[in-house]
Amino acid sequence: MKIQLIIFSFISTFAFAQQTATGYVFEDVNRNGIKDKKEKGIAHISVSNGVEVVQTEADGKYTLPVQDDNIIFVIKPSQYMTQKNASQLPQFFYNHKPNGSPKDFKYAGVKPSGELPKEINFPLYPQKEDANFQILVFGDPQPYDLKEMDYFKRGIINEVKNNKKNAVFGISLGDLVGDNLNLHPAYIDAVKEMGLPWYNVMGNHDMNYEAKDDKLSDETFEANFGPNNYAFNYGNVHFIILDDILYPDPRDGKSYWGGFRKEQLDFVENDLKHVNPNQLIVLSFHIQLTPENENDDHFRMEDRQRLFSILKPFQNVLMMSAHTHKQSQFFYSKKEGWDGMKPIHEFNAGTTSGDWYSGTADEIGVPKSVMRDGTYRGYSFINFKDNDYEITYKVAGKSEDYQINLWIPKVIPFKSKNSARIVANFFMGSKNDELEYRIDGGEWKKMDYTESIDPEFTDSVLKWDTTNELFVGRRPNNPENSRHIWTAPFSKKLDLGKHEVEVRVKDLYGKVYTAKSSFEVKNTKAIQ
Repeated sequence: MKIQLIIFSFISTFAFAQQTATGYVFEDVNRNGIKDKKEKGIAHISVSNGVEVVQTEADGKYTLPVQDDNIIFVIKPSQYMTQKNASQLPQFFYNHKPNGSPKDFKYAGVKPSGELPKEINFPLYPQKEDANFQILVFGDPQPYDLKEMDYFKRGIINEVKNNKKNAVFGISLGDLVGDNLNLHPAYIDAVKEMGLPWYNVMGNHDMNYEAKDDKLSDETFEANFGPNNYAFNYGNVHFIILDDILYPDPRDGKSYWGGFRKEQLDFVENDLKHVNPNQLIVLSFHIQLTPENENDDHFRMEDRQRLFSILKPFQNVLMMSAHTHKQSQFFYSKKEGWDGMKPIHEFNAGTTSGDWYSGTADEIGVPKSVMRDGTYRGYSFINFKDNDYEITYKVAGKSEDYQINLWIPKVIPFKSKNSARIVANFFMGSKNDELEYRIDGGEWKKMDYTESIDPEFTDSVLKWDTTNELFVGRRPNNPENSRHIWTAPFSKKLDLGKHEVEVRVKDLYGKVYTAKSSFEVKNTKAIQ
């Protein structure tokens, strides 16, 4: 009897594991979300269960294996759009979770979905997609309460919704909220005001911390946003969204570690089998692939290496991350394990929350929240031109040409030895850039690149430590080395009086930015 039960159990388990999802990807002519008899399927569209990726047949039909915790989703093709809900979140997936999420989690997850439907169909809607287009990118909104959510809305959303230019959709690079997952709906309500389809990455502050298995760390994220590993196309660009947070940390079961599960990278590999190698691949994840500090063990490097191996056939790749609350440009070549013809660029984006909503308030009552590397809080526009791109960082509340912040002494001594420096912080810069300066319209000279702290930000922090009266707000975090600082000395030959410093740079994309400031040369004898 025991043997029969074991055999029956094995057969039942095997049969259960071999469930299949089937359905159609179709053009929803009457826009009712249902596949009507006269509505035709669309061939050669990718559909995935989060690991395997298949393409639809001539009649639009697909078949995929499915288990009890699978999200089946269509990979949006170019020239089409999926359904969107009232909050502008693309609805391109079906979450098959018969028993729902774990009931003992602090924050609610997915409700039980019941038995697998006979068909899981995905409606698509034709839309014109130019090969040249623009998107918006947010790093870490990360409000911890409704007060900080209000800062996000007044400091970012209110500006962007009136200045979204020609953006066709947006991406947030994780940490949509700060641990309180009940704030996800408020975040969604804020972002929907921009009236754009919005794609979301999961951050380490968007997780269910009760999870004992990384696969379960996204239950509330799934309920609010859908899958945290997926892909879609727009124009000639293939976008991949990934969760690169291993939680709990597989090394000790505590905290988290940057990296990917094997099946996540299997998905990327299977997905890219159906993508033209000439397309631009844009990967978005939360944790950057390069350590903040040289010896940080922040990421499982064998996962990074496998990702690079999967991407090798593609020569046009952009990666985007956030997480650090600083801004950096990383470039990967053979030294870092990338074997492509040209380096991979990772844009580690500055955040909409800046330095976690710290510092004194600006003119609209929102904390200035300058980041620890001196980057002002803001957001980014990416302009795509076929399979190429240009990134522009927009400082919140400032003009579009505010790309360089200068720190210049207000006064220097006349014809005396002076260790003060002209300091330029080019927010989108890297060590590959060359900044030049001139004084009073004279000869342009090169500035020296240095990874050092930003003096203006340092000064703003020290004011909190030297004041006799407490400021309103929260003290900024301590300054850290910036990857986009340049310095230059002052000449001893400057005449008495006022002078002007001008700094210029041609960025990675050939755009020229300038910044100006003034100082005065005084005779020290005159003030003795």
